[in-house]
Amino acid sequence: MTPTTAMEAAPSAPHPSPTTPGLDDRITRALVGAAVGDALGGPVEGWTPEQIAERHGGRVTGIVGPWYGEDWRTARPIAPYHKGDGHVTDDTLMTHALIRVYEKVRDHLDAYAVADHLVPDLLSPRWIPELEAEALPLQRIFLAEKWIVARLHYGHIDPREAGAGNIVNCGAAMYMAPVGLVNAGDPRAAYAEALEVAAPHQSSYGREAAGVFAAAVAAACRPGATPETVVDAALALAKDGTRSAIEAVCEVAARHEDFETALAPLRAAVEPFDTVGPDYRAPSLGARRPSRLHAIEELPVALGMLLVGGGDYRRTVLGSVNYGRDCDSIATMSGAIVGALGGEVPADWAATVAEASRLDLHTPARTLTEVAREVFARDLERRRAHEETFTALAGTR
Repeated sequence: MTPTTAMEAAPSAPHPSPTTPGLDDRITRALVGAAVGDALGGPVEGWTPEQIAERHGGRVTGIVGPWYGEDWRTARPIAPYHKGDGHVTDDTLMTHALIRVYEKVRDHLDAYAVADHLVPDLLSPRWIPELEAEALPLQRIFLAEKWIVARLHYGHIDPREAGAGNIVNCGAAMYMAPVGLVNAGDPRAAYAEALEVAAPHQSSYGREAAGVFAAAVAAACRPGATPETVVDAALALAKDGTRSAIEAVCEVAARHEDFETALAPLRAAVEPFDTVGPDYRAPSLGARRPSRLHAIEELPVALGMLLVGGGDYRRTVLGSVNYGRDCDSIATMSGAIVGALGGEVPADWAATVAEASRLDLHTPARTLTEVAREVFARDLERRRAHEETFTALAGTR
């Protein structure tokens, strides 16, 4: 797949119609779609497609219970998390935390906003669905995400450099949908802001994936966008192994319309770029190390499933879930992108996830929509001021 030109990538923007969702709807569908994808993927995370089919008597077609049934409290490696039954994971907890940062700052974010606002949020008690208790989000997030608090709160590292040295994974990318939505319609701006926001958390291809994922969400918000134009926008910005992995996976995905036939080919396409290795629970010695040649697995597969699903929410997200491995993050990403495209999230799934997780899935969307409108107004003022200044300097009209 080749990137489109700037003119091709930015079609004229018609006014929203009943069949063309506006900003409010796209942000809502993206955030709710991400949370539902997360909850669907959580109970089968870490397993292969074959293991998932054996455990559930076929493919997952909706919300399922814990992998180990009632033994989830003690069974390793799941314990002590109640994955399944509509519970969201750390992907959604981090996404909502970032929205609360936007709510405070009410402007574009940078690495210092992460230090000043996200870190304190991770140290403030919240309801944690998988723990079925109120606890610090810090106690739920994994070591690669705890890194943010350790480096910034305890280590006092420069926020712009704090991500260096962490394992390279999808931890930063998984919660970057809000950055894409605040920059709706402007993939390049979303990419640049996400790279800055991810700096305290990740380096190398983990940080790059955060930028490309945010860009994909922003591109999906364009009226008239399609899965193909979203992939083109991602390829226009992606660098190094991330770009190569997206190209390889999406070239294969374009030949499939059924996720069942795409599961093995997509894994084969991304495998040369994925450092984790064939056994997701036993990473190779070279896993998650910085490299210009490699990529995280989750983003290319999410974009591949977006193509396979043809913009349909169910097909896209269920394909991501049944892929296995880190499928909660894959489904979070694909759910956000297909939601931003206008894909409709099944209302019964959303209601079940909201009730089971004890989370309001719609208020964060309304909050982020308000912030996005304010940020756009600020950007407009800044752009006009720059135009006036440059015109005065250059003597142009």
